[in-house]
Amino acid sequence: MNKRELTAFANKIGIEFNDLDKFKTALTHRSYLNEIDDSDQRHNERLEFLGDAVLELIVSEYLFETYTDRPEGELTSFRAATVKTESLAAASREMGVGDHLMMSKGEESTGGRDKDYLLANAFEAILGSIYVDQGYQKCKEFVVRWLLHKIDNIVENRLDIDAKTKFQELAQSLFRSTPIYKVLNEEGPDHEKIFTMAVVVDGQVFGEGVGTSKQKAEEQAAAHAIQQLHKKRKIARIA
Repeated sequence: MNKRELTAFANKIGIEFNDLDKFKTALTHRSYLNEIDDSDQRHNERLEFLGDAVLELIVSEYLFETYTDRPEGELTSFRAATVKTESLAAASREMGVGDHLMMSKGEESTGGRDKDYLLANAFEAILGSIYVDQGYQKCKEFVVRWLLHKIDNIVENRLDIDAKTKFQELAQSLFRSTPIYKVLNEEGPDHEKIFTMAVVVDGQVFGEGVGTSKQKAEEQAAAHAIQQLHKKRKIARIA
């Protein structure tokens, strides 16, 4: 991606970088380095690490100052729902991050530009690059614009209650049975393992999910199962 394209995308998301190389790094997936000769190019994982910490502080601060009558447990739950992979991926899609990610052809061929975990990681990496380049206040402005508008809906509709808990309650109510989760597939190197999980009730598959950990894949499978129940689709058997 050239300087003009980087500048145009940065302007679109509301940031004027002093050092565009930081932004370029934030958009660079590890796999991309295997296909270029530029030894100075870095991938975005360190910026993601930093952005994760900055994001947690910004969201915590907002919740603390906005919902003054809510106990610590609820604030923690609201924060988790706000910064979960799906929420960050949705924000990245709204910004158009997927179209600007630099990744290997192999990663792209498997749908990398629209994978939730890659988009969520990129959101945190972009935030990390903003922090390094412009500081905390600019990070807050970015998060307010692209993420914090979702919190009121999360609080009002208790979207913080995780999908696994919701589906377990549904399964016990409808079928008088507790869901179990099964590994359907594991792939990728240890540092970037991808899991596919199924949620099963009485031998029947209700949903499948993919994630960078079993927990995340289970959560996605439960969310899928809830959607399936609402749509009253047929349920497949599992061996």
